[in-house]
Amino acid sequence: MTTATVPAPLDVQRILAGIDTMATQKAVAAQIVARASADDTSARELAAILAGDLALAGRVTKLANSAYFGMSGRVGSLQFAIAVVGFMTVRTMATVALTDLDDESRLPEDFWPTSTHLAQAATLLAPRFGERPPDALCLGMLAQLGSALLHHNDPEGYAQLVADEPDLPSRRLAEERRYGIHALRLTAVALEHWGFPPRMVAALHSLDDLTAPDGALLRVAFEVAARLSRRPHVPVPVGRLCGGLLTEDALDLVVERVRAEAEELRMAMLS
Repeated sequence: MTTATVPAPLDVQRILAGIDTMATQKAVAAQIVARASADDTSARELAAILAGDLALAGRVTKLANSAYFGMSGRVGSLQFAIAVVGFMTVRTMATVALTDLDDESRLPEDFWPTSTHLAQAATLLAPRFGERPPDALCLGMLAQLGSALLHHNDPEGYAQLVADEPDLPSRRLAEERRYGIHALRLTAVALEHWGFPPRMVAALHSLDDLTAPDGALLRVAFEVAARLSRRPHVPVPVGRLCGGLLTEDALDLVVERVRAEAEELRMAMLS
């Protein structure tokens, strides 16, 4: 089945402006996105802001107390929770709230299974690629933001596109044809717009360039997610994706850990 085209490309600036407008309705999340990256922000200040949104504060505390961070119920205060998960993770969770990624009814069907697989895989693989696991967690968690934004702006059309193109590289080509931009590029534009670290943006821009080391971690994380998906997938040799930094045996161990642990991460992020 061929996905229908639309007469004009997506207005990216309109989408970003729409999210900025939403920020006025989610003032706490917007404040956190802005303040969490400032050099002079303390955990105490961030906790004071976060306390204004009980649902978001509860998610941060639950994540800090989860087995994922090894604390298992020992985190009693919001300030301590922020110290445990890190400012970047709090900022990522605020971005999830700000862009309605916590409303699964407004997302592509495979959004959160894939996102948690990406986040868990990136976290486990981070040391192999010289990255910090908390930063890798955030990169994996937000990598699909662009697909959510496409779905928000064209629910029926994008749902059909996802159904027609289960293979992610093919889906990116279909997104380019329909919208003039693919989802990963839209994620990069959005994260750059909000001042996320250039390294995160570079990883998204470099994903399809197998010679670019910036994108290697995310490429391998996407391969892990694809191998765990219910959709048909022809495995790509991992050495090709990362310049030989990882073997198939090592990747198999990561796949099994992600299979066992990703659902707990999803529940901690969303419930």
